[in-house]
Amino acid sequence: MVRFFLLPLLLTILWTLFLFHYGLSFKQGLKGYYWIIGISSALIGFFSLMIWLTH
Repeated sequence: MVRFFLLPLLLTILWTLFLFHYGLSFKQGLKGYYWIIGISSALIGFFSLMIWLTH
């Protein structure tokens, strides 16, 4: 279960490395961070709900 909460951190690090590699600024990649936060939150919420319902 704890690994689900590491997903946003891992995706954020990978996205930051991608931005640095291609010479893009933080401001240009800001929309990507919003997507990472939104999708990760939805996945964590879904899996938490499923664990709670099946426990």
